[in-house]
Amino acid sequence: MFITCSIVLYRHTAAFIQPLILKVLACPLVGKLYLVDNSPTDALKNVADNNERFEYIFNNANPGYGAAHNIAIRKALPVASYHIVLNPDITFESGTIENIFNYMEQHADVGHIMPKLIYPNGSLQYTCKLLPAPADLVFRRFLPAALTKKRMYRFEMRASGYNTIMQVPYLSGSFMFLRLEAIKKAGLFDEHFFMYPEDIDLTRRIHAFYKTIFYPAAVAVHGHERGSYKNTRLFLIHITNIIKYFNKWGWIFDKERKLINKRIEAQYKA
Repeated sequence: MFITCSIVLYRHTAAFIQPLILKVLACPLVGKLYLVDNSPTDALKNVADNNERFEYIFNNANPGYGAAHNIAIRKALPVASYHIVLNPDITFESGTIENIFNYMEQHADVGHIMPKLIYPNGSLQYTCKLLPAPADLVFRRFLPAALTKKRMYRFEMRASGYNTIMQVPYLSGSFMFLRLEAIKKAGLFDEHFFMYPEDIDLTRRIHAFYKTIFYPAAVAVHGHERGSYKNTRLFLIHITNIIKYFNKWGWIFDKERKLINKRIEAQYKA
């Protein structure tokens, strides 16, 4: 079994998630799809019609996004070479998984790949980012876009053009194609984070051992709900976990962040 995949749900409907399930299971390289359901009820237990390549995991304790994916990744580690972490609001064309798989097979030094992500209207999502300083996350949240434009241009690596394969130290967690050997070295998602900065943290840890790659030859559509901009509870969760991230890695004094960002910027400016 080469590839496993996990999707974490919370109060989603069968109609919403079934198209993505069918997309994943249509790829013959995917040996097992884990649906980890953090919802209060197991209403989705039969959403895949008992397909033998599908495993439903009811997890109503709801330990968080990364912790729920860890349940699936632990199951994957003994049997798979690669694991895909997907948001429920992702979709992609046939051949996308095969495309990324082929690149990973040819580049053993790559531990994590993210495809180019676009909005449903076709516009580009700026999902490649430098390691954040506190101001990168605070200013974009609370200040008008006109005042943060220059800083966000750098933070989101827009000068790269998003049209070439490149190393990125912070890749969006909405579509993570992970080499499981890299996970064995870097570790699973940090379960201290309930939600949001777990993708920054994991990409950063993998980046210490392997390349973490933006791969624009593969494209996926991401609905990008931005729930913390609409829901007070999610906003508070977001802020709390960003504080935990900087408590872990450093607020002002993070020498590693500065060195990595300088090296990453040099690659595409060259």
